[in-house]
Amino acid sequence: MIAADYLNPAYWGAILQSGLAEMALPSFWVAVGKIIWINILLSGDNAVVIAMACRSLPPKQRFWGMVLGAGVAVALRILFTVIIASLMTMPYLKIAGGLALFYIACKLLVPEDSHGEMEAADHLWRAVRMVAVADVVMSLDNVIAIAAAAGGSLLLLVFGLAVSVPLIIAGAALIMGLLDRFPILIWAGAALLGWITGEVLATDPAVLPLLEARFGPEGAHQVELAMAALFAVLVLVVGGLWRRSKQARAAAAPVAKHET
Repeated sequence: MIAADYLNPAYWGAILQSGLAEMALPSFWVAVGKIIWINILLSGDNAVVIAMACRSLPPKQRFWGMVLGAGVAVALRILFTVIIASLMTMPYLKIAGGLALFYIACKLLVPEDSHGEMEAADHLWRAVRMVAVADVVMSLDNVIAIAAAAGGSLLLLVFGLAVSVPLIIAGAALIMGLLDRFPILIWAGAALLGWITGEVLATDPAVLPLLEARFGPEGAHQVELAMAALFAVLVLVVGGLWRRSKQARAAAAPVAKHET
Protein backbone atom coordinates (compact mmCIF):
# COMPACT_ATOMS: atom_id res chain seq x y z
CA MET A 1 0.00 0.00 0.00
CA ILE A 2 1.45 3.36 -1.06
CA ALA A 3 0.47 6.80 0.16
CA ALA A 4 -1.27 7.69 -3.12
CA ASP A 5 -3.80 4.91 -2.57
CA TYR A 6 -5.14 6.67 0.51
CA LEU A 7 -5.92 9.75 -1.64
CA ASN A 8 -7.81 7.72 -4.24
CA PRO A 9 -11.62 7.95 -3.81
CA ALA A 10 -11.97 4.57 -5.48
CA TYR A 11 -9.94 2.98 -2.68
CA TRP A 12 -12.26 4.32 0.01
CA GLY A 13 -15.28 3.39 -2.10
CA ALA A 14 -14.05 -0.19 -2.21
CA ILE A 15 -13.49 -0.13 1.56
CA LEU A 16 -17.07 1.10 2.09
CA GLN A 17 -18.56 -1.58 -0.18
CA SER A 18 -16.52 -4.27 1.51
CA GLY A 19 -17.64 -2.99 4.90
CA LEU A 20 -21.32 -3.03 3.97
CA ALA A 21 -20.93 -6.60 2.76
CA GLU A 22 -19.26 -7.53 6.06
CA MET A 23 -22.09 -6.04 8.10
CA ALA A 24 -24.59 -8.36 6.41
CA LEU A 25 -22.79 -11.38 7.88
CA PRO A 26 -23.64 -12.79 11.34
CA SER A 27 -19.94 -13.30 11.99
CA PHE A 28 -19.46 -9.50 11.80
CA TRP A 29 -21.80 -8.90 14.74
CA VAL A 30 -20.30 -11.75 16.72
CA ALA A 31 -16.88 -10.14 16.27
CA VAL A 32 -18.32 -6.73 17.24
CA GLY A 33 -19.56 -8.26 20.47
CA LYS A 34 -16.12 -9.72 21.13
CA ILE A 35 -14.40 -6.36 20.60
CA ILE A 36 -16.88 -4.52 22.83
CA TRP A 37 -16.45 -7.09 25.59
CA ILE A 38 -12.65 -7.10 25.31
CA ASN A 39 -12.56 -3.29 25.34
CA ILE A 40 -14.78 -3.16 28.43
CA LEU A 41 -12.51 -5.62 30.24
CA LEU A 42 -9.37 -3.75 29.20
CA SER A 43 -10.76 -0.26 29.80
CA GLY A 44 -11.30 -0.45 33.54
CA ASP A 45 -8.07 1.45 34.10
CA ASN A 46 -9.12 4.00 31.44
CA ALA A 47 -12.37 4.62 33.32
CA VAL A 48 -10.36 5.18 36.51
CA VAL A 49 -8.09 7.72 34.79
CA ILE A 50 -11.03 9.52 33.16
CA ALA A 51 -12.92 9.70 36.46
CA MET A 52 -9.91 10.93 38.45
CA ALA A 53 -8.85 13.47 35.82
CA CYS A 54 -12.38 14.91 35.56
CA ARG A 55 -13.37 14.89 39.22
CA SER A 56 -11.97 18.40 39.84
CA LEU A 57 -13.73 19.94 36.83
CA PRO A 58 -16.80 22.16 37.31
CA PRO A 59 -20.02 20.09 37.22
CA LYS A 60 -21.01 21.48 33.80
CA GLN A 61 -17.72 20.33 32.27
CA ARG A 62 -17.53 16.89 33.84
CA PHE A 63 -19.76 15.37 31.17
CA TRP A 64 -17.67 16.76 28.32
CA GLY A 65 -14.49 15.73 30.07
CA MET A 66 -15.76 12.15 30.23
CA VAL A 67 -17.01 12.20 26.62
CA LEU A 68 -13.79 13.67 25.23
CA GLY A 69 -11.64 11.46 27.45
CA ALA A 70 -13.44 8.29 26.36
CA GLY A 71 -13.35 9.42 22.73
CA VAL A 72 -9.62 10.04 22.90
CA ALA A 73 -9.08 6.68 24.60
CA VAL A 74 -10.95 4.81 21.86
CA ALA A 75 -9.37 6.83 19.03
CA LEU A 76 -5.90 6.08 20.38
CA ARG A 77 -6.83 2.43 20.78
CA ILE A 78 -7.78 2.33 17.07
CA LEU A 79 -4.62 4.20 16.05
CA PHE A 80 -2.42 1.84 18.03
CA THR A 81 -4.09 -1.24 16.64
CA VAL A 82 -3.95 -0.11 13.03
CA ILE A 83 -0.57 1.63 12.90
CA ILE A 84 1.53 1.70 16.06
CA ALA A 85 1.28 -1.82 17.47
CA SER A 86 4.72 -2.59 16.06
CA LEU A 87 6.24 0.08 18.31
CA MET A 88 5.72 -2.19 21.30
CA THR A 89 8.94 -3.97 20.31
CA MET A 90 11.01 -0.77 20.45
CA PRO A 91 13.34 -0.57 23.47
CA TYR A 92 12.84 2.23 26.00
CA LEU A 93 9.38 3.20 24.66
CA LYS A 94 7.64 1.70 27.69
CA ILE A 95 10.18 3.29 30.01
CA ALA A 96 9.36 6.75 28.67
CA GLY A 97 5.66 6.00 28.81
CA GLY A 98 5.92 4.56 32.31
CA LEU A 99 7.61 7.70 33.61
CA ALA A 100 4.88 9.83 32.03
CA LEU A 101 2.23 7.64 33.66
CA PHE A 102 4.00 7.96 37.04
CA TYR A 103 3.84 11.76 36.75
CA ILE A 104 0.13 11.60 35.87
CA ALA A 105 -0.62 9.28 38.80
CA CYS A 106 1.07 11.68 41.22
CA LYS A 107 -0.58 14.72 39.63
CA LEU A 108 -4.03 13.21 40.10
CA LEU A 109 -3.52 13.40 43.87
CA VAL A 110 -2.84 17.15 43.76
CA PRO A 111 -5.93 19.39 44.14
CA GLU A 112 -6.71 21.71 41.25
CA ASP A 113 -7.75 25.32 41.67
CA SER A 114 -10.46 26.54 39.31
CA HIS A 115 -11.54 30.18 39.02
CA GLY A 116 -13.51 31.52 36.06
CA GLU A 117 -14.53 30.21 32.66
CA MET A 118 -11.11 30.49 30.99
CA GLU A 119 -9.31 28.50 33.69
CA ALA A 120 -12.12 25.94 33.84
CA ALA A 121 -11.80 25.41 30.09
CA ASP A 122 -8.05 25.05 30.48
CA HIS A 123 -8.62 22.40 33.15
CA LEU A 124 -10.95 20.53 30.79
CA TRP A 125 -8.32 20.20 28.08
CA ARG A 126 -5.65 19.47 30.67
CA ALA A 127 -7.78 16.55 31.90
CA VAL A 128 -8.25 15.30 28.33
CA ARG A 129 -4.49 15.49 27.72
CA MET A 130 -3.82 13.50 30.88
CA VAL A 131 -6.29 10.83 29.76
CA ALA A 132 -4.64 10.72 26.33
CA VAL A 133 -1.11 10.25 27.67
CA ALA A 134 -2.22 7.62 30.19
CA ASP A 135 -4.13 5.71 27.52
CA VAL A 136 -1.10 5.73 25.21
CA VAL A 137 0.90 3.95 27.90
CA MET A 138 -1.81 1.56 29.08
CA SER A 139 -2.98 0.59 25.59
CA LEU A 140 0.35 -0.78 24.37
CA ASP A 141 -0.46 -4.33 25.40
CA ASN A 142 -4.25 -4.18 25.03
CA VAL A 143 -4.19 -3.66 21.27
CA ILE A 144 -3.07 -7.25 20.64
CA ALA A 145 -6.33 -8.76 21.89
CA ILE A 146 -8.45 -6.17 20.09
CA ALA A 147 -6.60 -6.61 16.79
CA ALA A 148 -6.99 -10.38 17.05
CA ALA A 149 -10.75 -10.05 17.58
CA ALA A 150 -11.03 -7.69 14.58
CA GLY A 151 -9.32 -10.23 12.33
CA GLY A 152 -7.73 -7.52 10.19
CA SER A 153 -11.02 -5.71 9.43
CA LEU A 154 -10.64 -1.94 9.86
CA LEU A 155 -14.39 -1.37 9.76
CA LEU A 156 -14.95 -4.01 12.41
CA LEU A 157 -12.27 -2.50 14.59
CA VAL A 158 -13.60 1.08 14.34
CA PHE A 159 -17.25 0.07 14.75
CA GLY A 160 -16.65 -2.19 17.72
CA LEU A 161 -14.53 0.33 19.59
CA ALA A 162 -16.85 3.25 18.78
CA VAL A 163 -19.80 1.37 20.27
CA SER A 164 -17.72 0.92 23.43
CA VAL A 165 -17.52 4.69 24.06
CA PRO A 166 -20.85 5.00 25.95
CA LEU A 167 -19.89 2.03 28.10
CA ILE A 168 -16.55 3.60 29.04
CA ILE A 169 -18.32 6.89 29.84
CA ALA A 170 -20.84 5.05 32.02
CA GLY A 171 -17.98 3.32 33.86
CA ALA A 172 -16.18 6.63 34.36
CA ALA A 173 -19.38 8.29 35.64
CA LEU A 174 -19.93 5.48 38.12
CA ILE A 175 -16.34 5.66 39.37
CA MET A 176 -16.52 9.46 39.61
CA GLY A 177 -19.62 9.17 41.79
CA LEU A 178 -17.76 6.77 44.06
CA LEU A 179 -14.76 9.13 44.20
CA ASP A 180 -17.03 11.98 45.29
CA ARG A 181 -18.62 9.84 47.97
CA PHE A 182 -15.48 8.01 49.12
CA PRO A 183 -12.41 10.28 48.58
CA ILE A 184 -10.09 7.53 49.85
CA LEU A 185 -10.69 5.79 46.50
CA ILE A 186 -8.73 8.60 44.83
CA TRP A 187 -5.63 7.27 46.57
CA ALA A 188 -6.52 3.73 45.57
CA GLY A 189 -6.85 4.83 41.93
CA ALA A 190 -3.48 6.58 42.03
CA ALA A 191 -1.91 3.46 43.53
CA LEU A 192 -3.44 1.42 40.69
CA LEU A 193 -1.77 3.68 38.14
CA GLY A 194 1.49 3.36 40.05
CA TRP A 195 1.13 -0.43 39.91
CA ILE A 196 0.63 -0.25 36.13
CA THR A 197 3.70 2.01 35.90
CA GLY A 198 5.86 -0.64 37.54
CA GLU A 199 4.52 -3.33 35.20
CA VAL A 200 5.16 -1.14 32.15
CA LEU A 201 8.75 -0.40 33.19
CA ALA A 202 9.55 -4.04 33.97
CA THR A 203 8.22 -5.31 30.64
CA ASP A 204 10.07 -2.87 28.39
CA PRO A 205 11.98 -4.77 25.66
CA ALA A 206 15.20 -3.27 26.96
CA VAL A 207 14.55 -4.47 30.52
CA LEU A 208 12.64 -7.76 30.33
CA PRO A 209 15.38 -9.80 28.54
CA LEU A 210 17.89 -8.70 31.18
CA LEU A 211 15.57 -9.76 33.99
CA GLU A 212 14.83 -13.12 32.36
CA ALA A 213 18.53 -13.76 31.73
CA ARG A 214 19.38 -13.07 35.36
CA PHE A 215 16.35 -14.48 37.20
CA GLY A 216 14.62 -16.71 34.66
CA PRO A 217 11.02 -16.22 33.41
CA GLU A 218 9.44 -16.90 36.80
CA GLY A 219 11.94 -14.71 38.63
CA ALA A 220 11.40 -11.92 36.09
CA HIS A 221 7.68 -12.10 36.80
CA GLN A 222 8.36 -11.78 40.53
CA VAL A 223 10.55 -8.74 39.86
CA GLU A 224 7.72 -7.27 37.78
CA LEU A 225 5.32 -7.68 40.70
CA ALA A 226 7.86 -6.16 43.07
CA MET A 227 8.35 -3.14 40.80
CA ALA A 228 4.58 -2.74 40.48
CA ALA A 229 4.21 -2.72 44.27
CA LEU A 230 7.15 -0.34 44.65
CA PHE A 231 5.73 2.21 42.22
CA ALA A 232 2.27 1.93 43.77
CA VAL A 233 3.85 3.02 47.06
CA LEU A 234 6.02 5.67 45.37
CA VAL A 235 2.98 7.28 43.77
CA LEU A 236 1.30 7.58 47.15
CA VAL A 237 4.45 9.01 48.77
CA VAL A 238 5.40 11.46 46.00
CA GLY A 239 1.80 12.44 45.27
CA GLY A 240 1.07 12.88 48.98
CA LEU A 241 4.10 15.13 49.50
CA TRP A 242 3.22 17.12 46.38
CA ARG A 243 -0.37 17.47 47.61
CA ARG A 244 0.74 18.60 51.07
CA SER A 245 3.16 21.14 49.58
CA LYS A 246 0.46 22.68 47.39
CA GLN A 247 -2.04 22.80 50.25
CA ALA A 248 0.55 24.51 52.44
CA ARG A 249 1.23 27.15 49.76
CA ALA A 250 -2.50 27.69 49.26
CA ALA A 251 -3.00 28.16 53.01
CA ALA A 252 -0.07 30.61 53.25
CA ALA A 253 -1.17 32.73 50.27
CA PRO A 254 -4.13 34.49 51.98
CA VAL A 255 -1.96 35.24 55.05
CA ALA A 256 0.79 36.78 52.92
CA LYS A 257 -1.78 38.81 50.96
CA HIS A 258 -3.37 40.08 54.18
CA GLU A 259 0.01 41.13 55.63
CA THR A 260 0.84 43.16 52.52
